[in-house]
Parts: sequence; C-alpha cells; structure tokens
Amino acid sequence: MRQRVPLLSAALVATALAALPGCAGPSPLRGAPAASAPGQSRAPQDFSRQVDVGGGRRLWLSCRGSGSPTVVLESGLHDSSDTWTLTDTRPPVPASPAVFPGVAAFARVCTYDRPGTVRHTQPPALTTRSTPQTGTRSLAAMAGDLDRVLTAGRVPGPYLLVGHSFGGMITRLYAQRHPRNTAGLVFVDAFGTNMRPYFGARWPAYVKLLNDPGTPFDADPGFEKADIDGAVAAVRAAGPLPRVPMAVLSKTEPFAAPPGSPKDLLAPLEHAWPAVQQALVELGEQTPHLLATGSDHYVQVHDPDLTISAIRLVAGRIRAGR
Repeated sequence: MRQRVPLLSAALVATALAALPGCAGPSPLRGAPAASAPGQSRAPQDFSRQVDVGGGRRLWLSCRGSGSPTVVLESGLHDSSDTWTLTDTRPPVPASPAVFPGVAAFARVCTYDRPGTVRHTQPPALTTRSTPQTGTRSLAAMAGDLDRVLTAGRVPGPYLLVGHSFGGMITRLYAQRHPRNTAGLVFVDAFGTNMRPYFGARWPAYVKLLNDPGTPFDADPGFEKADIDGAVAAVRAAGPLPRVPMAVLSKTEPFAAPPGSPKDLLAPLEHAWPAVQQALVELGEQTPHLLATGSDHYVQVHDPDLTISAIRLVAGRIRAGR
C-alpha cells in the first residue's frame, strides 16, 4: 500500500489511503468550546464543526485534548485533514495511534480542511466540509485562512505549528506574519524555497504536475491549486521567522510514484530533497533533524510515533522556555 505520490500528488494516493485503518473521519459534532466562568478552570471540549470565517465561507475545524501549547496540524497540497488520522505501521512495528489522537493525549490539537482538498474516503472525494474556492490560490490566502479559522474557532494561542509537505510553506508564512502567535514549528518532510535551481528548464513542468497531478479531480474547478512561484516569493519577502523551538522530520525512502511518472522530474526532485530539508534545519538554532527510516513522504502516516515524539519534544522545549 505504498501508492503515494507525495508532493507530486497527494490526491493521487487517496484510494490507497482510504483503505487504511483510522480513516472513518473525525469525531462527531460536539459544538463550540464552552467558556469558563471567572475563577474556574475547565478543560476545553472536543469538537468537529464548520467555523464561519466571514465572506460567506465556512471551514471545517476539529480540536481535541487539552494543554498548551496548542498544536495545529497543516496538511500538504491537495490533502484534507484526514492524513493526520491515518496510520500505516506494519509488523514488527506494533499498531500506533494516528498523530491527531496521539498528540491529543498531551496537548490541545487542532486541524482543518482547506477548500478543494481530498477526503480519504471510499471512494475519495473533494471535501464538502469547507466552502469551495475556485482558481489558483496564493500562499497568503492559505495562511490567511489558517489565521481566520483559528480566530473564528476561538483556538487559544500561541501555536505549535506542524506542517507537512506544502503545508510547511503555509505554517512558515503564518509564523513570519504572526510571530507573537507562534510558539514553535515542526516541519514534516516539508517543501522549501530552494528547489527551482535543481530543475532548471523543467521547473515549469514540475509546477504544472503539482497542480495537475493526473487525478480524477484535476479538471474540477474546486480542486486545490497553488501559486508555487508566488508562494516562494511570499516567504522570501516576509519578515524573519520568530526564534522559537523547531524540529525537522525527513523521509529516507524515494518518492512513491505510479508507472509512467516522468523520470526527468523525479530525478531532480530526489536530488533536491536533502538540500531542501537541510535548509529547513538551518532556519533555527539547535534544530533536531529526525530521519524517518523506511518512510516515504507521508511520514505522519508511516511513522506516527516519530511524528508525535517530535511534536512532544518541541512542546517540551516551549514549556521549559516559559
């Protein structure tokens, strides 16, 4: 069950992921968190619901657990929040909890559906839980949605932001624009700003493949598409990252790709990836770089224990620094 095309296309693997344990979807609607009376302490309620973010739009938000800092899980391009509730651990490794419930055991954790992302249901489908958007989206718009859903959902900050793949670009720009709301960062095999030179003249073809990866949803006007070049420019133009605890998790296995994938794009991608990950490590001071041995790009699915441990490590450093 390794038919995953990370970064090339998270959506293309939806059928395989739908068969994995834990893909029954988020917990039932439980309503908004209740406010505590003055002088009283009350654990926040778990909930999964649509949040009104203004402009006639709603985004699906799910939160669970208690404790600070609040952990926010950001999925990769084309992926709904489902990838944080899936696992694919195999013998002799015992079954492990998925990242979302695993983190909820020691902290408040939230995740949400960006518009046009793929639900790992059977059969796969674009999410209907968040209001659809059409056209190519900017990184600023995506980071703006993250800010809006956390604000409208009354999710307490500051946040430990966890970004997988292109989600790492979203959390990175958010942190640059909202440093006071950012307590820490974990990059899970994340996209970087230094990839283009490795592709040379093939870069436009790679960008096109990211947005039109050959899935049944490519022609759907609501399918998530991102301005990749604009995203890189936005991160470079934004202010510096806040000096907060960080960690980087990286794959060790090649990007999984179906037969017929263009080798002239896969080869430079593999060549670039170690440099991309090292550049992320160098964004912070004393940043642990954890290698997920035996995992492809979906580290949170193949090695949820390591992902949870990295989040716990950064959360501990945040608490110790207060």
